[in-house]
Amino acid sequence: MEDTYETIRKHKWKIILSFALAFFIIFAITVAVGLGDTIEILSHANWYFILFNIILEAGIYLIWTYRWKLILHGVNQKIRFRSLLVMLLASDFGNSVTPGAAGGEPLRAYLLSATKNTPFEIGFASSTADRVFEFFPFVLISIFAAFFILSWEIPIITRIIVFVMIFISIFFFAIILYAVYRKEIAQRVIIRIVKSIYPFFVKLTNVDHSLTELNEKIIHYINRFSQGFLQVVKDKKIFIIGFFLSFFMWGLDIVRFYICFVTIGVYPPLIPLIIIYTIGILVMLAPILPGAWGIREAIIVGLFAVVGVSGDVVISASLIDRFVSYILPTIIGAFAALYYGKRIKEISKSTT
Repeated sequence: MEDTYETIRKHKWKIILSFALAFFIIFAITVAVGLGDTIEILSHANWYFILFNIILEAGIYLIWTYRWKLILHGVNQKIRFRSLLVMLLASDFGNSVTPGAAGGEPLRAYLLSATKNTPFEIGFASSTADRVFEFFPFVLISIFAAFFILSWEIPIITRIIVFVMIFISIFFFAIILYAVYRKEIAQRVIIRIVKSIYPFFVKLTNVDHSLTELNEKIIHYINRFSQGFLQVVKDKKIFIIGFFLSFFMWGLDIVRFYICFVTIGVYPPLIPLIIIYTIGILVMLAPILPGAWGIREAIIVGLFAVVGVSGDVVISASLIDRFVSYILPTIIGAFAALYYGKRIKEISKSTT
């Protein structure tokens, strides 16, 4: 598997263009709601609250790392907390610069495998189980959000987007659980898909793996993944602690988002904010632009308008939120990715 910065290097122009488009959309929205008003609001932002916001974000990452460490401990993988934190930041960097936040879980598994000799499928099971814990509060609040926005007067296209994203998220969550508990069916489905794309894969990569070998690997990885995942989920202690940590992280993140508004002297209604924040997370899963920059802002501006919060205020709070939860972790994650990229190359050289 390619390391993070090698993949980014190969696709750098696509990434640069996608960010350029995202920033153009942000700029266009800011002009539409009032560029001067937004600059004026941000110029009076309370920097103490911004610092508090950064501390809350750091706390979320520390809890996230602890939850992952707890899961790995459940599958007999004892990795140092500091190493896991750096891996988490590196994988989050990969998510941040690619549309749809794709690839974080395989990257975490790869880093564990390359540096800690953890079997890839066990590492992947741990990172996926970690994400499934995250889905519990997400799914519950998403269902609540779906019913709540029925009472709002919002454009039909916004309503369709929200419901489609909620449906996709819940469907994805259900598929993961189904694949774990009915692994034989999952094997048959994935093998059928691999069989259909195998001729194109061979032409594209010139790899000489036979279809039989690929099928055997698929069965092996699914069995190990299912075993590791169930081992984590069936451990009552890990499940209970992970469940409550997930809700606590979710609560901290909502408080952090609320503080973004307090930073500029605005106190929006809490329940609508929770619903709109959840919808914003859903939109960020769409594989359109990195972090759904611009797309998320356009939707939350429209939704906050329903509850009486003006567009310039929403954009200002959203930019503070993006700085704390996206830009800072991405910069730190870039250094983490470079560190592990260099370390993996050194390990490869020493073993050859």
